[in-house]
Amino acid sequence: MKDRAPQNRTLDLTEEEIIHYRKELLKVDASVKLPDIIDRTICGNIFEVIDHLPSKSVDLIIADPPYNLTKSFSSFKFTQISLEDYASWLETWIPKLLRIMKPNASIYICGDWRSSAAIHSIVEKLFVVRNRITWEREKGRGASKNWKNCSEDIWFCTMSNDYTFNVDDVKLTRRVIAPYTNKDGTPKDWEKTDKGDFRITHPSNFW
Repeated sequence: MKDRAPQNRTLDLTEEEIIHYRKELLKVDASVKLPDIIDRTICGNIFEVIDHLPSKSVDLIIADPPYNLTKSFSSFKFTQISLEDYASWLETWIPKLLRIMKPNASIYICGDWRSSAAIHSIVEKLFVVRNRITWEREKGRGASKNWKNCSEDIWFCTMSNDYTFNVDDVKLTRRVIAPYTNKDGTPKDWEKTDKGDFRITHPSNFW
């Protein structure tokens, strides 16, 4: 096995963990009820599984489809196609998600700059598009005649205006650079500590 870079966060499982999690794997080749799949990991092709899942049972979907690149994913190979054909491919599975999603469900769909426009063209017809998150990634090789590609898009959509967003769970602690104060000199929306001045702020769409 190759030596990993210091920042590589790939997880290694022990033999005991492999045995444990393998027991949780589930193959779905016929209709299943919700209690049958709770706390289980379905291992299968979405095109073969989606029609067997119970209706209105999913709170959240995070989809990371193959980007419109020529690339091998284990035994599956995706070949780059036109943006129009890629959009057509997305339409073979994204609309099917509607049936299994609860009325207040959310979905996040990942894409790169090539595929992002096609994703948006599909999701805007099916969901309420809430935001496009830009995920900055410190990787990728430079190019002599182009900008280095180190970001990806994540489209955040919901089924309706009634959805769950636990903002307090994702708020961030930031160091205060220019600490504003109230008229009495007390901190305004920040806290003074022994380690510096900090404030709790809402998360942005730039990750």
